Amino acid sequence: MRSRRAVAAIVLLLGAACNPQPPKATPSPSAPARPRATATPLVLKITGRGTANRPVRLFQQVHNHIEYDLLASSYESKGPQGAAFGVFQDARVTFRDTKGSTVVARAPRAIVDQSANTVTLVDGVHARTSSGMTLECTQLVYEHATGMLHGTGNVVVTDPKGFRATGSSFDSDLSLTHIRMR
Repeated sequence: MRSRRAVAAIVLLLGAACNPQPPKATPSPSAPARPRATATPLVLKITGRGTANRPVRLFQQVHNHIEYDLLASSYESKGPQGAAFGVFQDARVTFRDTKGSTVVARAPRAIVDQSANTVTLVDGVHARTSSGMTLECTQLVYEHATGMLHGTGNVVVTDPKGFRATGSSFDSDLSLTHIRMR
C-alpha cells in the first residue's frame, strides 16, 4: 500500500514537471487605467414640454437668493454641460434683485445662454416692475455678471404716474430706477 502511494506521488510529480503551467500575469504596480478623454465634449440636445397647469420651470439661484425664475410652455436645449444654450417658448421671467424689487417680463421666446451667462427675451417684450413701471421693447437682455437689464428696439417705459419715455435702447438696474435711455 505504501508503495502504491509512493508511485502515485512520483507519477504526479513527473506529470507536473512534464506539463508546467505558465506563470500567471500579475498586474504591474503602475497607475490604474483611466478612461480615455474624448476629443470633443459630449453635446446634449434636450427638449421638453409643459402644460398650462405645469409649465416648464428654470431658475437661477445664488446662495439663498433666486435671481430669476423662468416659466415656459416648452424648451429645447443644446450644448455641453456648463455651456448649454436653451430656447424657451411663451416665456415669463421674474427677475429679482437683492433688495426685493422684481421685474416680470413676458415674450414669445426666451434664450438662456450658459456661456454668456445671460437670459434674453425676444420678439416683443412686455414687462412690469414691482413699483408699477411698465416696459416694452423688442429684445431684453439680463446679464448675470452685472445684474443689469439691456433693452433694444422701440423702447417705451411708463411710470405709475403716466410719465412716458421712448428710445431705441436702454440700460438699467432691475428696479428700473437707474435707467439710461438712448
